[in-house]
Formats: sequence, C-alpha cells, structure tokens
Amino acid sequence: MPSDYLMNRVETERLKFRPISLDDTDDWLPFFEDPASFQYWKGARETPAVECENWYVKQFKRLTENRGGMNALIEKATGKLIGHAGLLVQTVDGLTELEVAYSLLSKFREKGFATEAARKCKEYAFEKELAPSLISIISLTNVPSANVAIKNGMRIEKQTVYNENEVNIFRIHRSKYIPNKTT
Repeated sequence: MPSDYLMNRVETERLKFRPISLDDTDDWLPFFEDPASFQYWKGARETPAVECENWYVKQFKRLTENRGGMNALIEKATGKLIGHAGLLVQTVDGLTELEVAYSLLSKFREKGFATEAARKCKEYAFEKELAPSLISIISLTNVPSANVAIKNGMRIEKQTVYNENEVNIFRIHRSKYIPNKTT
C-alpha cells in the first residue's frame, strides 16, 4: 500500500486536516475523560492521562510503520482541535484493509463534523487510489458511528470480532464511489 495516507493541508467547508502533534495532548485529554467516548468499546482502561499518552504513542508508531494514521481535525471557525480522522491500515479477519476512522470530542458530536471528515477521508483515499475499497470498524451498538458510515456511502458487509469487540464491518468499493465535485 502507498505511504500517502496522511491528509496534510486537506480541507473541507468547516475543517482543516493537519498532522497530529504532542502539543495537542491537553486539548485531546477530555476525550479520554469522557466515559461516553468508550461506551461502545470493551477493554481495560488506564487513567485518562495514560490513555491519552498511549493513544499518541500508537499514532506515531503507525506513522513510522507506514500503517496510516489519524490527522488532527481543526475547526476553521475557531482554530480549535475538535477531534481526529484518518486512514488506518488494519488487519481484520486476516486481511489487510484501509479504514476510515474518526473520533470527536463530545461537544462537537452530532453537528455533522464526523460525517464531513469521513467523507473527505473517503474522497482522498479513492482519488489517490489508495485501496479498491474502504472499511469502517464499528461496534454493534454504536449507532451514531454507524450512521456516519451509512452517510459516507458504506454498508454493513459482515459482523466479526475485532480487538475482543463484536463489530460491524462497513464497506464501500471504489467502483461505487461517485466523486463530489463541490468539495
């Protein structure tokens, strides 16, 4: 797979994508302090500060291993970090896949930002021909994220277990992708 996964200097109507930075840690910490961020995902949790630090370590490791990575999402109107989105190389049921992934701070949820970011990730991946299809890995009970995947043109392909969690694998094929000429 190509190494051009990061979406530096990519923009949407309301968002700027930029590389992650350790300077974002304080702004991203509330994500790990919010129990709603993990209500759909099983697993042991460390303190929010340790979880946040581990998250950044994992993202930087992904970058060095050419396994994609999350981009910081900056709201244009305020210049503030509102979340992360990106293209992640994942292994699901023994297959290497490219995932559209997104996470937002709680106060920015239900405002269309996740859908806007996910659509831009899809457009970027297909226009750069990074993969013949894209997936999103979503817990069976995570209706808000499932709705984002559906709005992104994805459909449930299968149910499986991923990282000890029961998930739906949503997929869209590049052959079904219709470019949006307005973005």
